[in-house]
Amino acid sequence: MARQNTLFKDAYNRYVAGLRPDAALPTEPEIAAELGISRSTARAILLRLSDAGIIRWNKRQKTVLRQPTEADFFPEEETNSLHDIIERSFMLRILSDEAQPGMQINELELAREIGTGTSVVREFLIRFSRFGLIEKRPNSHWILKGFTSEFALELAEVREMFELHSAAEFGRLPAGHSAWADLAAIQQEHYDLQDDFDERYRDFSQLDERFHLLIHRASNNRFIADFYDAIAIVFHYHYQWNKAFARERNSRAIVEHLDYIEALQSRDPERIDRACRTHLASARQTLLQSIPQNASEATSSSVLNIRS
Repeated sequence: MARQNTLFKDAYNRYVAGLRPDAALPTEPEIAAELGISRSTARAILLRLSDAGIIRWNKRQKTVLRQPTEADFFPEEETNSLHDIIERSFMLRILSDEAQPGMQINELELAREIGTGTSVVREFLIRFSRFGLIEKRPNSHWILKGFTSEFALELAEVREMFELHSAAEFGRLPAGHSAWADLAAIQQEHYDLQDDFDERYRDFSQLDERFHLLIHRASNNRFIADFYDAIAIVFHYHYQWNKAFARERNSRAIVEHLDYIEALQSRDPERIDRACRTHLASARQTLLQSIPQNASEATSSSVLNIRS
């Protein structure tokens, strides 16, 4: 029941974000399809909107009466899934200054930090281990194996295939889809970050994660969504691994994001493909530059950089 409640709140927040005064809302099946939820959840969202006075619901006619305010949304902490909470706690450990290849990760300690059972944490770690970044050891211990240039390039190739597909699908979304409002909101966040960049440039990592997640959701492909976990952890947290030149790197990425967003808004397939490829090529390079290298890896990495 708790998971269902989280899904409802997340879907409700996503739908509310796209509402505009005087707009006519589609049918329950159409809302369910748009949000990727059941019809009963879609109906529950409409009932809450009606009770809050955000919409007028008269039989088949549903009209938005007012612009939703911040008070109409569920708090973010109530929409985070247990998987998200575990992931963030896990990332805090492996992104700490003390984290090095060979570091131990204990299931029981991680579960205590999160306030959940060890079986849920173990399930997450087993699922994550298939990417080769951590390895199971006896007595509920895991070992952080570290990140290599070879691993990063392999993952980059998969990411590029997925995102090129997702970006093309995003450009084909109908005009009334809530993703366009989400994209406009993220675009404004980029402008806001630029305006206060010297003080806030470290905030880019989270904005980057949400932007690319929005694009991937447009694919409606369960395999892309599943694999995105590893992609997000490597590509959207790597900005924090190596803080050298972070300001310059994030500044360039924001400009690329804004070009990418404008390409998506144009719905021009060629422009979308070009902007996507440009940003992904840049992301590949910054990822490689962020990964600590030992002496034996430096030579092979320089060859890989030339090839890419």
